[in-house]
Amino acid sequence: MDAGKLHEAREELRKLRKPVSNANVKHRESLSPLERAAVRLTDFVGSVGFFIVIFSWTILWLSWNILAPRGLRFDPFPAFVLWLFVSNMIQIFLMPLIMIGQNLQGRHAEIRAESDFEVNVRAEKEIELILLHLEHQNELIMEILGNTGMAGRA
Repeated sequence: MDAGKLHEAREELRKLRKPVSNANVKHRESLSPLERAAVRLTDFVGSVGFFIVIFSWTILWLSWNILAPRGLRFDPFPAFVLWLFVSNMIQIFLMPLIMIGQNLQGRHAEIRAESDFEVNVRAEKEIELILLHLEHQNELIMEILGNTGMAGRA
């Protein structure tokens, strides 16, 4: 291995070196205002807090309409027609929202994967350069040892 080839490999690596972009910042900057709102809403809908709100609302609604005085009940037991209607409307509106959120998360994952691939390719080239450098150093050491007559003792 000659020093020229090592120098060429080093120069090629320097040409490829550019700052690594932050995939999270890149994704965040690519979102429109509506997509940002969809992400925030999807994050909330997918949280334990939202589950507690829906669960509490359901328990309160059903309990009121079972245990309250008959004149105050607005959605009679056992049908709970209004509760079913409202629950279905919530589901109908949340389903497309969740799909939008999943699409945005998929796009974010793709950006992160591309960034990871770029970093891995760079790391592979740097490792290759280090190995070339070590091989060159090994050849120089063997040459020095051969010139001093110590090769037989090593």
